[in-house]
Amino acid sequence: MNSSTQTLLGWWSATGGSLSIDPTSIAEAVRDLASPLMIVNTSQGLGLARGGLGSFGSSDHDSHSYPIVGVVPPVHLHELGDPTFRQDHGLRFSYVSGAMAAGIGSERIVEEMFQQGMLGIFGAAGLSLGRVEAAIDRLQTLDKGVNSIPGSPDGGRRTPAYGFNLIHSPNDQSLERGVVDLYLRRGVRLIEASAFLDLTPHVVRYRLHGIHRGADGSIQTPNRIIAKVSRIEVGSKFFAPAPAKILSHLVDRGEITSEQAKLAELIPVAQDITAEADSGGHTDNRPALTLLPTIMALRDRAAAQYRFAQPLRVGAAGGIATPESAAAAFAMGAAYILVGSVQQACVESGTCDAVRQMLAEAEQADVTMCPCADMFEMGVKVQVLKRGTMFPMRAAKLYETYRNYPGIENIHSAEREWLEKNLFRTSLQEVWRQTVDYFSTRDPAQIEKGEKDPKHQMALVFRWYLGQSSRWANSGEPSRRLDYQIWCGPAMGAFNEWTRGTFLAQPQNRRVATVAQNLLYGAAVMQRLNVLRSQGFPVPVDVGRIVPLEPAAMHSMFER
Repeated sequence: MNSSTQTLLGWWSATGGSLSIDPTSIAEAVRDLASPLMIVNTSQGLGLARGGLGSFGSSDHDSHSYPIVGVVPPVHLHELGDPTFRQDHGLRFSYVSGAMAAGIGSERIVEEMFQQGMLGIFGAAGLSLGRVEAAIDRLQTLDKGVNSIPGSPDGGRRTPAYGFNLIHSPNDQSLERGVVDLYLRRGVRLIEASAFLDLTPHVVRYRLHGIHRGADGSIQTPNRIIAKVSRIEVGSKFFAPAPAKILSHLVDRGEITSEQAKLAELIPVAQDITAEADSGGHTDNRPALTLLPTIMALRDRAAAQYRFAQPLRVGAAGGIATPESAAAAFAMGAAYILVGSVQQACVESGTCDAVRQMLAEAEQADVTMCPCADMFEMGVKVQVLKRGTMFPMRAAKLYETYRNYPGIENIHSAEREWLEKNLFRTSLQEVWRQTVDYFSTRDPAQIEKGEKDPKHQMALVFRWYLGQSSRWANSGEPSRRLDYQIWCGPAMGAFNEWTRGTFLAQPQNRRVATVAQNLLYGAAVMQRLNVLRSQGFPVPVDVGRIVPLEPAAMHSMFER
C-alpha cells in the first residue's frame, strides 16, 4: 500500500494502547484474536494498533495521532463456519472428527470431541454389531448430566454431539440393514453416511424414522444424516427428497406410514454433505479447490428447486491438516471442516503405536490407491500408506489374480504357492474354511453363492486378507507389519511438515483436542493475516508461519 492508494479512515491515538511495527510485536498483535486491529501509517511504515483511541470519519487529530488506513476485525473461534450447523448439532465449534473405520475413530476420540464442543463420529464400519452396540452403550452415557457446552453462545445442547458411521455395503445389504436396525433400536440420532454409490432403503429408513409434524406445524426429523460424498450425482440424491420408489417400498413393508412418506417429500435425505476431497480410505482423489465449490453449487440449486425449510450445508474434508488448509476451507464457505487421517495419528485413535509412528514419518507422496475389501469385486480402491508396508502391492496382486482366473482351483500352481506362502501363510482351502465359519452366522447366503460360483468363492477368500490386514495394523500384530493396511491421505504428510521440529512432531504428543484446537486457532490467525494482506499490509515472513501451541496455552485460549 503506497501513499497514493491509501484511504484515510480516521485517526488513532496511542493513549492506553500499543503500536506494533517490528515482526515480533506484529505477530503478537495478530494472534491476539479477540482484539480488533487498526492499520496505521507511521514514519517507519505501516504498523498495527491495538487499544488506544480510534476516531473514524473525523478529521480532528493532534500531532501524536496516526492516520488509520485499514481495519482488522477480531476473530472468534466459535464463529468459524456455519452457526446453524453448530446449533443443530449442539456444538461450540464447526469441527468434525470423521468416522475412521474399524473403530479407529474410537470412543476416546468421540468423547474428547464431545468435551471440547466438537463433533466426533465413531468408526463403526467393519465392526460386528456387538462391538458397535458396546460403543453405543459407552457413548450414550455422554448425554447424562450434560445440558450445555461451556462457553457456547446459546448455552444449550439440542442433540447429542456425537454420531456413528453407516457405510454403504452393496455386497452385503443385510449388514447395512442390521446396522440401521441397531441404530433405530438404540436411539442413535446422528449418522455419517459414507461410501454410498446410491441411496438405499436402509439409509432412507433411518432418516425418516420418527418423522412427524410438531405442534407448530413444522416437520420434525429426529434422525440426522451427514453424507460424505465426492461425486455430484451422489450428492444430488442426498440433497433431495427420498425417491418415490423407496418411499413406496418402505410403506409397503410397514416401516413408515403413508403420512410419513408425504412428509418425506418435503425434506432432504441429508441436510449436511461433507465434500470429501483427496482423503484416506474410500476416495475419488478429487481436488478440494474444485470439489467444494462444485458441491456448494449443487446445494444452491437444490435449495432453489425444493425450497426446504431446513437449510442445506456443505462441509469440507480431505487434505485438511494445516492452518492454511483449514483457513482455505472456511474462506471458501465450508460450514465445517472434517479431519480424518491426522486424527488417526493421535493417541486416542483405535490403532496401535507402531502405526502412529509410521504415520508420523509419512510424507505427502507416501500414499497410494489399492483394492479395498468391502467392494473388492467392483474394483473399488482405497487410499493407504505405502511407506513401511507391502500391503498396497500385495493387494494389487490379489486383484490381478482375481481378474485373471475363474476360481481358486484354476490359479497356476507357482502363483498359488506364492500367495499361500507370502500373503495368507496357510492354504487357500484353510482360508475358505475360516471364511465359511465367519459367514455362517453373519450372512449364510455368501457361503451358498461361493459354493456355486468359484469366482465369488475366490473373491471371499481374497477379501479375507484385505480384511485381516487392517485388523493386524490396528492391533499392532508384529509378525504382520509388512501387511499393515493403513488408510491415509496426503494430509498426513502436510501435517508432519507443519509440525516438524515442534512438540507435535512426536506421536505421543498428538492428542485430538490439541490438534483440533491448533487447526482452528491457526485458521483464525490465517484469516487475520489474509485480511492484512488484502489491505496491502506487508506481512513479514516469520509472522506468516504459525507454530503449534502447547496444550496449556491453547486451553486458556479456548476457555475465553
